[in-house]
Amino acid sequence: MGHRRIARECALQMLYELDIGKHSKEEILHSYWRMYEHAPKVREFAEQLFEGTIQQLKEIDKVIQEHAQNWRLSRMAAVDRNVLRLAVFEFLSGGKIPVTVIINEALEIAKKFSTQESAQFVNGILDSIKNQLNKKGQPKNGKPD
Repeated sequence: MGHRRIARECALQMLYELDIGKHSKEEILHSYWRMYEHAPKVREFAEQLFEGTIQQLKEIDKVIQEHAQNWRLSRMAAVDRNVLRLAVFEFLSGGKIPVTVIINEALEIAKKFSTQESAQFVNGILDSIKNQLNKKGQPKNGKPD
């Protein structure tokens, strides 16, 4: 498993703790890295994903809600909700990672931490968001998907 996948899994676990455990960002970062040791580049990318997602949470949740037909965020499984948040943050951050890679990573993580049905649910929402971003011509990775 590559360092980016590991970092995404770390970020997901921290987002889940923030969502469910209601601890502060600082408490989560401190306790997570005390419990789990990873290479510096894993830690750096995980923290970038975690903190960036938190900073843009309102915008991210709004995007997800627009595409989650007949689903309120509060009714989604916590893992699914946070997998979506993480992927949407990556979409909106305009990084160098292609959207299809972001979606594939989200699906694999959803399968690992949730269920096969969750992966299908996550895929439907992320595909809808991807299509909207493509229509708007918003650069997701510096080049069209």
